[in-house]
Amino acid sequence: MEEQEKKNKAQEDSPGISRRDIVKGLVTLPAVGGVLLSAYQKRKYENILKSSLFSEIGVNTDLNPARKPSPVNRDHQIRVGIIGFGIRGEQLVRAAGFATESWLKTQMERAESSGNNIALNTFLDQEDLNIVFNGVCDVFDVEADTAQKTVSDSGHQAKKYENWNDLVHAEDIDAVIIATPDHWHAPMAIEAAKAGKHVYLEKPMTHKMQETYDLYDIVKKTGIVLQLGHQFRQTESYGKAKELIRKDVLGKITMIQTNTNRNSPNGAWQYDIHPEASERTIDWQQFLGNAPHVPFNKDHFFRWRKYWAYGTGLSGDLLTHDYDAINQILDLGIPRYVTASGGIYFFKDGREVPDVFNVLFEYPERDMTFQYSATLANEYNRPNVIMGHDASMEVGNTLMVYPDRSSTRYEKMIGEGKIDLELPLFSYTSGAEGLDAITSATERYFASKGLLYTFRDGKRVDVTHLHIADWLDSIRNNSQPACHIGYGFEEAVAAHMGTLSLKLARKIEWDHEKNFFANVSWDEVMQVLKG
Repeated sequence: MEEQEKKNKAQEDSPGISRRDIVKGLVTLPAVGGVLLSAYQKRKYENILKSSLFSEIGVNTDLNPARKPSPVNRDHQIRVGIIGFGIRGEQLVRAAGFATESWLKTQMERAESSGNNIALNTFLDQEDLNIVFNGVCDVFDVEADTAQKTVSDSGHQAKKYENWNDLVHAEDIDAVIIATPDHWHAPMAIEAAKAGKHVYLEKPMTHKMQETYDLYDIVKKTGIVLQLGHQFRQTESYGKAKELIRKDVLGKITMIQTNTNRNSPNGAWQYDIHPEASERTIDWQQFLGNAPHVPFNKDHFFRWRKYWAYGTGLSGDLLTHDYDAINQILDLGIPRYVTASGGIYFFKDGREVPDVFNVLFEYPERDMTFQYSATLANEYNRPNVIMGHDASMEVGNTLMVYPDRSSTRYEKMIGEGKIDLELPLFSYTSGAEGLDAITSATERYFASKGLLYTFRDGKRVDVTHLHIADWLDSIRNNSQPACHIGYGFEEAVAAHMGTLSLKLARKIEWDHEKNFFANVSWDEVMQVLKG
């Protein structure tokens, strides 16, 4: 009994909690252990039509595409540094295998009270990625201390860096995760690449246009592995969508619609301000970096997404996820024309970026348009839809294909009654019963998009975990990750075209031969996108 009490006391005094520690310690939690070790429910699929009909239209009915990574030996431990431990930084570190004590406490309490906790189960069942965090950095002392405590496990103490530049040049760090405000993404990634460090970079890739070229060039020159944080790339339904489109199930595609709907202050980036925030606990000058120098401002620091100096608005923050998801499915590349509009119509709180935003991407060479619209003041659920002559596809964490009444391909089958126009031609549901991890409207939005989890081999998996694993495996294999610098360049340009169109109030054209804007001068780019 004394030995057990010593073990419990040692766990309480541990400076941080890793996923491995928790799994080992489950035997000391009898009230929760049975719940945590419960079997995962197998995913449920629904085929509306008989397999003979799928055979007739040439579609493989196997709805479990093997999207397994290339063989990799994970015996080689990778030494990682984290820069930025705010909302997203904490999520990334947890996806890598390390959770904060406060998160674990909340999840365990939820498991005890409800009898189950999918989020906790998902975390505990993650693969061990065999990494160690050797360095942490955040300009807010409270977050830096929390990061250090979280990633430190038995016998290892991560170093806390006062300055991010010292972290990226540290000899005992191989790779860095960057989860900072947008205006720091490219400068940190460029310096890390120069130092030979591999980079996991949160979206959007760049805040300024010149950075897009500079980062692309340095990654190509150094050969480091850069993964852009579009975890959609790991969502099974998107892989299935690409497979169906290759089979020409939709026919000629002419229009795509994607959407964002939120209706809360948090969803509109009006985040809480930490009670310990002050000029004493925040390195304000380091936070500003290349942004205009203004007096210390808590609203700017915690709600930076509302201001152009630090963020990229709806174009860089949420449109980029939908753009990259569709680019993954259709390989659209950079659009020829972009037209955007919007304004601040609801949240009159001093913000600079719109809370309502509309963008039209045009691909005349493919006879296709891609529309994106967003409101942060309405929660009406609008699915992302890819529209073809023969059928339309709704795609997110689930996938539905509906036949078109005037389809050429399915005309005979519709006439023979083999296809019921009131039912989906194809339905794919990747999910398990219960959504106890979805606690807010914002989380429901991300879950519906496929940005929180997917299923592999009948088991729920955090897509961010898969995306980080893909990055680390690419480092070990010396291969390209799912969202490499080439896709990142396309994402950045598309997002900047949206911002340029909004601010200049005109259609923006891209010259694919010159690899630059066809109707915007560098002076205008400098003025609008600051370089």
